[in-house]
Amino acid sequence: MATNIFHRSENLLKLAERLRLYNPNNNNHPSFSSSNFFNIQSQNQSPTIQECNVNEVVKKEQELKPELGTDPINSSSSNSRRARAAVLVCLFEDQQGHLRVILTKRASTVSTYSGEVSLPGGKVEEGDANDMETALREAEEEIGLDRSLVDVVTVLESFTAKKGIIVIPVVGILCDRNAFNPVINTAEVAAIFDAPLEMFLKDENRREQKVEYMGDQYVLHFFDHETEKEKYIIWALTAGILIKAASVVYQRLPDFHERRPRFWNRSRQ
Repeated sequence: MATNIFHRSENLLKLAERLRLYNPNNNNHPSFSSSNFFNIQSQNQSPTIQECNVNEVVKKEQELKPELGTDPINSSSSNSRRARAAVLVCLFEDQQGHLRVILTKRASTVSTYSGEVSLPGGKVEEGDANDMETALREAEEEIGLDRSLVDVVTVLESFTAKKGIIVIPVVGILCDRNAFNPVINTAEVAAIFDAPLEMFLKDENRREQKVEYMGDQYVLHFFDHETEKEKYIIWALTAGILIKAASVVYQRLPDFHERRPRFWNRSRQ
């Protein structure tokens, strides 16, 4: 049993190490290749164990800032923060060593997207230093996830919601799932659950709907997921972000044709 636990920890360490090098502006980055992370053979050299904190990532991000060009991942100007949000793609390993992602069902009383499945997150606030801080703060407020438990490893490409809000997916690794004791903010969240990350690359439990918006034809993906307590539908922007996250983590394209809406990419045009 101890050997299996160490093996899974080593996988998470390798994943974190690789994702720290991910550049959302470079589609040809070696992080996105035909090989699968979980098929990588263990190297003779043991990985260095790192504590879960955001400080190292912030420092590395500042070092890479000139390379990132005009991508507004950490812009602090009032214009970039006016209609901007960040969500946390928080990954952890289950007992079988499979990656899972934490999701929430929004409360029926919230003003937007009530009752829908979403990633923990929300709009940038004045005191937030960067998008990573926004995602961690929102996760702590919504589900009681202590930021010290999360190792933030990268940010993905930005998405633009239909209402024009730029959404930044922040990827973090929950090093010890047992240390997380959810405390739900019932004013915002009705339920918290998790789902297999690889599900968002598979054609199983997936439905689709062709949509046209302002002359743009695209496909909405619906993923059906059932827990012991409830059935959930994960769709629209949340599904799109998770398809992207799974593609980067598992280093392969989905088993289906994605056909994204053009407006998701408006922030990069």
